[in-house]
Amino acid sequence: MKFIIDNIFLIGIVLVSGGALIVHTLQRTGAKVTALQATQIINQGKVLILDVRNAADFALGHIRDAKNIPLKELKTRVSELEKFKERPVIVVCTKGLQSVKATAQLKKAGYANAASLLGGLDAWQSQGLPVVK
Repeated sequence: MKFIIDNIFLIGIVLVSGGALIVHTLQRTGAKVTALQATQIINQGKVLILDVRNAADFALGHIRDAKNIPLKELKTRVSELEKFKERPVIVVCTKGLQSVKATAQLKKAGYANAASLLGGLDAWQSQGLPVVK
């Protein structure tokens, strides 16, 4: 008990910083799908695959039928996706980090079925799934 009283300030700092880290982590997590789940959704049809990498990376290889809108342009070009608002949208980037940001933007714009591909195109290719150029 004496330890707690003597170090109450340090314990408070640890609790506050830990709580802030947990809140930040929970806010960043959005809908995510694994490569297996994504293939199942794609096989059901009527899905939009949105690749948010730059055009040069997209040209090197992408998931078949993917639409390329770089993350920097997404806010201004989201109107191009209007007909997909009620359909599932799988957002893809290289590692799965940018797609989380894009998914959050899409959710704010009313795309309730938007999800990020966990691990991005790297995870997709590591599982031997096809890409086209």
